[in-house]
Parts: sequence; C-alpha cells; structure tokens
Amino acid sequence: MRFEASKKNILMEEKLHIVEQLYKITRVDRELANGHKAACVWFTGLSGSGKSTIANLVEEELYHLGVRTYTLDGDNIRRGLNIGLSFTDEDRSENLRRIGEVAKLMCDTGLVLLATFITPLERQRRSLREALGEMFIEVFVDTPIEICEQRDVKGLYKKARTGEISNFTGISSPFEPPVCPEIYINTTNQTLKQSVNLILENIMPKIKLVN
Repeated sequence: MRFEASKKNILMEEKLHIVEQLYKITRVDRELANGHKAACVWFTGLSGSGKSTIANLVEEELYHLGVRTYTLDGDNIRRGLNIGLSFTDEDRSENLRRIGEVAKLMCDTGLVLLATFITPLERQRRSLREALGEMFIEVFVDTPIEICEQRDVKGLYKKARTGEISNFTGISSPFEPPVCPEIYINTTNQTLKQSVNLILENIMPKIKLVN
C-alpha cells in the first residue's frame, strides 16, 4: 500500500511538468479544409447487436457524400493498442478511457469518427460524452439478447453460457441501456436501410459547416 501511494505521488509530480503544446492550425482549420465539422458517432449495444454492420454502411454512405471518416472497432483495438487489457470492470473502463483519448485526437483532425464499442455502463458513456463534448453522438443499437445469441457468429454467447468466457456483457456482466441517446435504433422493427437513413438524417445537420 505504501509503495502504491508513493508511485501515485511520483506520477502526480511528473504530470505537473506536462504542458499542453498549442499549434497554429486548429481543428476548425482542419474542418474547413475537410468541408465539414468533426464528430464522434459512438455505437453502443450488446455483442451481436449489429453495431459494426450499421457503422460500416453509414461510413460507406458518408464516404460517397465526400465526408472524411474513420471507424474504430472494439476487436481491432484489442488486437493492438489495448492488447494487454482483460475484460474485468477495471480493464474495460481503461480500454474505453484510452479509446476516448484516441477519439479526441482523431476528431481533432476534423474527421467524422465512427466508434463501435459495447460500452456497457452509463458512467463510461458519460465520461466519453464529457471528454468529447458536442462532438459526441450516441447511437444505441437496441437488439434483444435472444436475437444477439441467435446471430452469435463468433460463438461468444455459447462460451459465456458454459463459463468458458467470464465477464461477458449480458450474461455475466451487466449492460445498462442508454437513457437519452441522440439516436435510437430498434433492430426488431427497423430495417438496415431505415437504420442507416435515420443515423444520416441526424448526423448531416450536425456536421454541416455554416458559412
């Protein structure tokens, strides 16, 4: 305990010497060059809910509209940047904290970022919203767990049910449905096309540059 406290004090002292470096070219300049505002479209929902599928289609549409985009995917991030993190509550929060910092940097380039992460807890989503401010657009892809399990192309739910995977959202770890997402997608009564169109209808006015 004494060692941990000492380590924490050292880290706090080191942070005092870190000063933000400001540059002449700002996000506003990059947005003007891109022809649209930056945004972080954050897709949240259970594993297998359709987050990645919908985000992929939205990005295709935005790309054809001339919008500069990039997609951050949960599995891809864990294969590299966050490869050392587990699925405990603590590591999941750290995973999302790091992703939030990456999202801020990418939005600073003026991009429209699409992020597909389960993000199970309200406090995690609140932290992301606070970090990204008005650029944060939450999309709740609401799919019943029964349908997610039927899709289960990775076999994750089956492994979670048999105890091979621990801390699995919806089975052995909680998922708190978003209270007030900017965009609500109900996959049981909306087609993929309807879902994509609804998201685009909400995004485009927010990224439009006003002369």
